[in-house]
Amino acid sequence: MTKGVGLARRGLIAGALAAPALLRPTAARAQEVTLRLHHFLGPVSNVHRNFLVPWAQKIQAESGGRLRVQIFPAMQLGGAPPQLYDQARDGVVDIVWTLPGNTPGRFPRIEVFELPFVPHRQSYVNALAVQRFFERRLREEFADTHILCAWGHDHGVIHARKPVRTMEDLRGLKLRFPTRQAGEALRALGASPVGMPIPQVPEALSQGVIDGAVVPWEVVPAIRLHEMVRHHTEIPGSPTLYIATFVLAMNRARYDSLPADLRAVLDRNSGEAAAEMASKVWDEQGPVVVEQVRRRGNEIVSITEEERLRWQRATEPVIDAWVRAMRERNIDGGALLEEARALISEIGRGRA
Repeated sequence: MTKGVGLARRGLIAGALAAPALLRPTAARAQEVTLRLHHFLGPVSNVHRNFLVPWAQKIQAESGGRLRVQIFPAMQLGGAPPQLYDQARDGVVDIVWTLPGNTPGRFPRIEVFELPFVPHRQSYVNALAVQRFFERRLREEFADTHILCAWGHDHGVIHARKPVRTMEDLRGLKLRFPTRQAGEALRALGASPVGMPIPQVPEALSQGVIDGAVVPWEVVPAIRLHEMVRHHTEIPGSPTLYIATFVLAMNRARYDSLPADLRAVLDRNSGEAAAEMASKVWDEQGPVVVEQVRRRGNEIVSITEEERLRWQRATEPVIDAWVRAMRERNIDGGALLEEARALISEIGRGRA
């Protein structure tokens, strides 16, 4: 090797060593990824504290700290709850926790679990049923994002300023509803349903826009609902009056861009594993909230079995109307309903 060539080669090596770090990432640095997760409830909410945070911590631990999920609660990154899904689709954020019911009619097939007296009382059963149904029937419906998991909460409860024990007590009562089908069910029972995202409930109550809301026990403390109303009505048994469904939706391009090993960590913590983890928030925290409400002196009642059957008969036209509406969209709603009920029954028997 000539002296000139040797000097030139040493010069190239020195130049490479002096290059900015940005131009020559180390293998370890290239594997570090932070995903931003956006949702609509506050940091004190049960889902934030007892599902999303532990889920993010589990992913970080299993990735050796290389995959992090940074959570932004209470719409901190801007927008309104109905815009969350599109934020994930468009890459405004990486992941969102949201309700398909926030955009009525956009995801018609998943509505089958939100029909009156179709879902189970327990979140565990609904969560696995929705996730398995998603794998079979819903991928196309949510094809513009990567769904990490889908699930449903436990039985919804009526929280109002006056006691509700019968259908007659519901007449004219202005109740916030979370999904289109829950709203139709309340209307069939004689109530005056008012649709709005859950963060708007406290202000709507204080201004007299609504007389109460239908939500599961789990969310009550997050919006201080038990401090604004004193009467709570449960619908006993299964199937129950209503549930809402949820998804953890991720930007598809962001998911596809993950290194294979980090994507594998995320995959292990998706699907049924994540849905079951989420369901524990409702099934475990619900009884805690009930006790908290009782200690406050609020009234908790459960309608009779005879009254429940009245409600179920009164809401059957809501199911019939949904099946007809699905037919108009070239969707076999009857078949979806049969499959959803079979899944709920199968999982429910295994849970009994």
